[in-house]
Amino acid sequence: MEDFEKKIEKDVVIEVVNLSRATWKEAIQFKAILEEDIEKKFRKLVVDISQCEFLDSTFLGTLVLAKRSINKIGGELKIVEPPSVFKVLREKTSTLQVFDSYKSLEDAVDSFK
Repeated sequence: MEDFEKKIEKDVVIEVVNLSRATWKEAIQFKAILEEDIEKKFRKLVVDISQCEFLDSTFLGTLVLAKRSINKIGGELKIVEPPSVFKVLREKTSTLQVFDSYKSLEDAVDSFK
């Protein structure tokens, strides 16, 4: 299985992160993927990090930068949250509060309607 998988549902691009640990090593590759999506002017982007048990600050920074970039072109980035990690991170850092987050991929995609 690939570390990153792209899916498209209607006009929503979904980037699935198939990693239990998302760190600076993977952030470099993932940043390039997100930049490509934004360069192609995709305006509805969902990042599914529901399989991640750990996200380091570099990987989180990549998500924040992508959110800022897509907002500049009038788009939105939403995330599917990892059940256990997200709650702890949200409580300990304000970084994650900038995201619209959802408990399921279906909910995130439906939120664009």
